[in-house]
Amino acid sequence: MSLTRRGLLAAGGAVGALAATAAPAAAGTSHGKGHGHGDGHGGGHGSLRTGFDRLSADGYALLKGQRVGIVTNPTGVTSDVRHIVDVMHADGRVDLTAVFGPEHGFRGTAQAGGSEGRYDDPATGLPVYDTYLKSGQPLADVFTESGVDTIVFDIQDAGARFYTYIWTLYDCMEAAALAGKRFVVLDRPNPVSGRAALGPVLDPAFGTFVGRREIAQAHGMTVTELALLFNGEFLADRPAELEIVKMSGWSRSDFFDASGLPWVPPSPNMPTPDTALVYSGTCLFEGTNLSEGRGTTRPFELLGAEGIDHTWAAAANALDLPGVAFREAYFAPTFSKFEGKTVGGVQVHVRDREVFDPVRTGIALLVTAKQTWSGFAWRSDNWIDKLTGNTRVRTMIDAGADTDEVVGAWAKDLAAFRAVRKRYLQYR
Repeated sequence: MSLTRRGLLAAGGAVGALAATAAPAAAGTSHGKGHGHGDGHGGGHGSLRTGFDRLSADGYALLKGQRVGIVTNPTGVTSDVRHIVDVMHADGRVDLTAVFGPEHGFRGTAQAGGSEGRYDDPATGLPVYDTYLKSGQPLADVFTESGVDTIVFDIQDAGARFYTYIWTLYDCMEAAALAGKRFVVLDRPNPVSGRAALGPVLDPAFGTFVGRREIAQAHGMTVTELALLFNGEFLADRPAELEIVKMSGWSRSDFFDASGLPWVPPSPNMPTPDTALVYSGTCLFEGTNLSEGRGTTRPFELLGAEGIDHTWAAAANALDLPGVAFREAYFAPTFSKFEGKTVGGVQVHVRDREVFDPVRTGIALLVTAKQTWSGFAWRSDNWIDKLTGNTRVRTMIDAGADTDEVVGAWAKDLAAFRAVRKRYLQYR
């Protein structure tokens, strides 16, 4: 574990205009120069107000006198499903001058591994700049070219380390510091709750856009909490001038349906909150020759390949994993792996999300798939190592380790990450 303990003073930037009434963080936490804005008290069940809700209700005071650019995508919506770019553009109290699009694009027209490029948004006339696969000085140059003073980030996350929007956040924070731009993060719920961090912690030798730095596979944090952690642990030598605007009405135990917010798919293969619930475990099948359900209406819940039959579901069910059951399933993906072919496999049915562990479940499914299907193989580029953040999962499964042995191998690193994570949590 190489997380640095440096620089909690770097966890935030200058205090902005919204009054901070944050719930106390864990004992010993100092926010240094920066504070979150929001009450942090739980409630859920329709009472939640996002960071954008609170920012706009305050008349955008935090952005007064600033030329503003925003990093967002289709998930940047109000509770009545208006896009925040359209709302801000029409409001004379904020000077919105640019938009920055991540993977899939600002308006969401691109599939996985794609973006929309540089264009002028037809609805608002605003220039849209592409951030996808840009980082460091090249991304800082984009921010400089845009002429903005403050960069705002508002994207719905899915709660998994390999979901790329959190690394767009990281890259944009780093680039904002290089470009001398202020950075404001507006919070939204972690859709799978913020109760716990789960899974292996990334070894920095395996850093990619599906995992830049040393966090757990299911991080159990919101984007503002991640921003504070990034600034304090990974960007402490040159931290962003960071502000966060917290939610009100969100508790760490809340799943997305408690929020009362509309679900907008944050990417084409994340159609429902149910997808997010399993994603941090079953996305590991991207690193195998099995379909992870892309090209179906239940991506990451349906898994399979040609030649798999009922024995896989039976083996997985025999493990009696908490909160989940597996149904023998057959499906024909319309694109991606096995396009147009009927394959056999399992459908993952979460029966009790309170006790369901998505990462353990994903490991168990890898172990039993290899045990029951002779055709099982890892992707030739060992993509599984990028997803898990190390070689250990792959090599242990190849050596015949069972689920408990694989999960136990990351216990020490996970405990160390949890201790660091605790210092940046902003909600009860």
